[in-house]
Amino acid sequence: MSQITSIQNWLGNHEYDMAYISDWKTIAYLTGFSSNPMERVLALFIFPNQDPFIFAPALEVEAIKKSAWDFPVYGYLDHENPFALIKSHIEERVHNPQRWAVEKGNLTVERYEAVKAQYPDAQFVGDLTPFIQQQQLIKTPDEIAKLITAGEWADYAFTVGFDALAKGLTEQEVVAEIEYALMKKGIMHMSFDTIVQSGANAADPHGAPKKDLIKPNELCLFDLGVVCNGYVSDASRTVAFGEVDEKSKEIYKVCLEAQLAAQDAARPGVLAEELDKIARDIITKAGYGEYFNHRLGHGIGQTAHEYPSIMGGNKLELQPGMCFSIEPGIYIPGVAGVRIEDCVYVTEDGVKPFTTTSKELRTLPIK
Repeated sequence: MSQITSIQNWLGNHEYDMAYISDWKTIAYLTGFSSNPMERVLALFIFPNQDPFIFAPALEVEAIKKSAWDFPVYGYLDHENPFALIKSHIEERVHNPQRWAVEKGNLTVERYEAVKAQYPDAQFVGDLTPFIQQQQLIKTPDEIAKLITAGEWADYAFTVGFDALAKGLTEQEVVAEIEYALMKKGIMHMSFDTIVQSGANAADPHGAPKKDLIKPNELCLFDLGVVCNGYVSDASRTVAFGEVDEKSKEIYKVCLEAQLAAQDAARPGVLAEELDKIARDIITKAGYGEYFNHRLGHGIGQTAHEYPSIMGGNKLELQPGMCFSIEPGIYIPGVAGVRIEDCVYVTEDGVKPFTTTSKELRTLPIK
């Protein structure tokens, strides 16, 4: 639990009385216990000089005790006031804490008011999120190994999806084929909702798969990832289902050139904004700049979207162990959409991708 110790030191150095961690994904990163509590309260409390504790719904307590968590865990029943109970456990460690560190981007107004009802003088003066982001930024060799495994499962998912493309199937049915095949292999969760979009549907970058039939002679975009051993994958490929027109081929060629150029340029010392510019300039020069309407990439680890953002204005310098996506896209409304994405990890002299499915335009036969 070295991360816990680091937070304790950070709290002490900034003279904070305690930290209240409310994001279940952060709790999973710091404790090894992962569970989305939905509307219930799952919280982690850390103190500079006292043992931390997890506060959880009673139905989660035994699972937490069986996890890697070595410190106290306290539970509550649905009819109880969780924040009144939390106060009693805090008071066992520190009396009337006033200087709190919280995740300002996650803590809801409702939970803020619940804390203030118990501690009217509490001041939420510290934002813990940037410190957590820095902790997560550089992955360990073990974390990278898990991300590689998750990437291998994404490659398998692409194989299943490409094989499922056939006249008479809908986008939703192809998604079902992918996820069912993964479940049979023991992969029970995707890292986000699987995207399969064909033709003009793919011009909506984060659109949901539809009941529309996948038509021959159009591009089809796949964006998917899995959860494996607590770490995730995220990758995109666009393929041709039958012979596509020259416009579609041109869009694909430009997008691939941008993706490969940015990936080839990524190495320690390069700035995040420089990678975005490399890809964006290629797409803009080809006349499609207005159709590339999102950042080049995002961090990846235990969740599909982590710090940092690979985008214009971000002067973060790449370092070995950083993991992020490189995913330019061109989305022309009413025509087609192309996105090509690998997540990569930074080495001493470049980057290596977690997924290896070919990025050359693949033409799949119409069955």
